[in-house]
Amino acid sequence: MTDIRRTILWVIFGFSLVMLWDQWQVYNGKPATFFPGAKPAVTAKAPSPAASANASAASGVAMVPQSPVAASPGAVPAPASAASPAAAVPREQITISNDLMRVTFDTEGGTIIRTELLKYAGDKTGEPFVLMNENPERVYVAQTGLIGGNFPNHKTVMTFSGDRSLKEGSDSVVAKFESPEQGGLKLVKTFTLKRGNYVMQVDQQVVNTTGAPVNAQLYEQLVRDGNKLPGESSFYSTFTGPAVYTPDKKFHKINFKDVDNDKADIDKESTGGYVAMVQHYFASAWILPDGVKRENFVRKVSDNLYAVGMITPVSVAPGATTTVTSKFYSGPEEEKRLEQIAPGLELVKDYGWLAIIAKPLYWLLSALHGFIGNWGWSIMALVLLIKVAFYWLQAKGYESMAKMKAINPKVMAMRERFKDNPQQMQQEMMRIYKEEKVNPLGGCFPIMIQIPVFIALYWVLLSSVEMRGAPWILWIKDLSVQDPYFILPAIMTLTTLLQTALNPVPPDPMQAKMMWIMPLVFAVMFFFFPAGLVLYWITNNCLSIAQQWLINTRMGVPPQFNLPKFGAAAANDKK
Repeated sequence: MTDIRRTILWVIFGFSLVMLWDQWQVYNGKPATFFPGAKPAVTAKAPSPAASANASAASGVAMVPQSPVAASPGAVPAPASAASPAAAVPREQITISNDLMRVTFDTEGGTIIRTELLKYAGDKTGEPFVLMNENPERVYVAQTGLIGGNFPNHKTVMTFSGDRSLKEGSDSVVAKFESPEQGGLKLVKTFTLKRGNYVMQVDQQVVNTTGAPVNAQLYEQLVRDGNKLPGESSFYSTFTGPAVYTPDKKFHKINFKDVDNDKADIDKESTGGYVAMVQHYFASAWILPDGVKRENFVRKVSDNLYAVGMITPVSVAPGATTTVTSKFYSGPEEEKRLEQIAPGLELVKDYGWLAIIAKPLYWLLSALHGFIGNWGWSIMALVLLIKVAFYWLQAKGYESMAKMKAINPKVMAMRERFKDNPQQMQQEMMRIYKEEKVNPLGGCFPIMIQIPVFIALYWVLLSSVEMRGAPWILWIKDLSVQDPYFILPAIMTLTTLLQTALNPVPPDPMQAKMMWIMPLVFAVMFFFFPAGLVLYWITNNCLSIAQQWLINTRMGVPPQFNLPKFGAAAANDKK
């Protein structure tokens, strides 16, 4: 029965790994490896010639979806004509900055075409991380405008006024873009960027220059390509794409493939929430105040170009001005910061189906970091606390394993004695377990309970932007990337093998092989994982080995290393 128990354990362990890996692939947009019927979550397309040709002028490509009131659904908002006064306004790029970010606007539409996060290192040494950008390789912009008539939109060239950086003694910088009159309306956009903030307050004034009331719709949208993020690992990936949050449906990610097939399932009408573009560690979002009626949309703009946004109705009396105030966020997925900006915005940092466990783990990890001051040591401290919390439960599992190990010689002798009578062998085995008061499955339940906790911790470490660029010791300069010298994965492999060697070798040669092959396969995968994840697993392995050693000694079963015997050695033992 000992080998049956181990077989069950390894089957459960192996199947859990297979399911976890398969769902990880599906969740992050790759085809399922073991269950090909599963549906990928994201389809990242390579840049097509058409997309590349349009990339340098993305704001001209991005079609605004029309509301039911608009004249022609799917039509591109009409730009100012050649005879329009807008033609006389020179088009230019305007950059403003505070202490955290640098934002570049195009005066065509007052469009945000680039955001640089000054506190985060980019791919090139010494340069800040670029989140939003518009160039032949990347299209990721934020646009606003009016629809429902020939009104100013993201194709209208506007006049800039305001500051370009924080002045001495000032806490904010203001950029103002004013359109010419078009269709009886003027649109004035005012972006206010405050010190210490990734949020811009956006005030959009709709000015009626006619003697009659005018109804229009104001849209705010994010447009980006569906390309894979540069440097994304083949062994793990994270979600990239649009997301919509509403009070009723909560946070909902939409993969690019569903947008291609017009199967995006979102709350199209709401009076709260936000729309966002999400990627690993970072996100951008448009946020309207609660109570403001809006229509949410997700659509394909052109080949490999997608938009997510909101449309809100605007009614302007003759000669009057109506102002719509919103927030625009473009920055890191720092959970505490996001919670203070808008309800549910912290959900762009997505923990998946284990969020109920992951959020408390992140809170505890953050609290430990506040005390320790180093994310690497904080990870180790968190794993230690988890092991302490589960000590009693895991001890029960190890005690059951120790009892099984103690009676293993008796079981092996009985198996040899009744090897020609399987039925009698099972009866005798059950009698031994009953006499020794051993439950052959007693070690399974404690292990299964802990699996969701450690999977949730895995998600916390993978999704937390705090790991990005965070050093630990010596050669580990960044916990979010793989160990450059593969020292941690090598240690992780050794601890995994040591933990396996502490368990008795099953009598069946095939089970003995699987007992060693599966941990090796699991360990090899970690050679390509971020150093922070490998560090957490090493810590867990070392603590598990120490606990198993302690319990075995206390139970009177001295620890011994059982090395695998294959080939002739295994055959001799069998004889």
